Amino acid sequence: MLAALGIAKGAGIVVVDRADAASAYPLLTLRQNIYTDPQKPIQVEPKLYPLGDPTPEAPVFVTTNFSLTYFVVSGEIENSGISAWLAVPECEGMSVLTAWAAGKFNAATIARFFAENRVEDGVRSRTLVIPGFVAQISGELEDALPGWKVLVGPQEAADIEGFVRSVLARPA
Repeated sequence: MLAALGIAKGAGIVVVDRADAASAYPLLTLRQNIYTDPQKPIQVEPKLYPLGDPTPEAPVFVTTNFSLTYFVVSGEIENSGISAWLAVPECEGMSVLTAWAAGKFNAATIARFFAENRVEDGVRSRTLVIPGFVAQISGELEDALPGWKVLVGPQEAADIEGFVRSVLARPA
């Protein structure tokens, strides 16, 4: 308890009389999480992420920069066995539906991200997969990104592997 109190009060060094894992792990976890603001979502850097070894012909998936969403979506894309690009625009760390409802994840935001990150310079496939929960932006996105084929992906990340096998693996 005294060690936890020292960590919570900002002690630079905490000396303990036991150094076993059962004592150390809770203190290390406390130290890592004590300065995390629970009202500020944990975010990943907005950028175009390569998943696997994508070529310019690889499809582009898009999601928000909420860290949990990013890690789940990127993991499912990698598990599907394909290489792809994952576009992650700035959405203030909100989930897909929250960002869409707040106007932070829409056709204009995604098109601006593509322009700022020069996605079209490195990707020739012109296949964009959007989350199924925001299917209603697909028409606006096709208008904002001329020449791109916008596919509505699954609503749940767990269904990405099946989507890849049934939709993206089919010959055009």
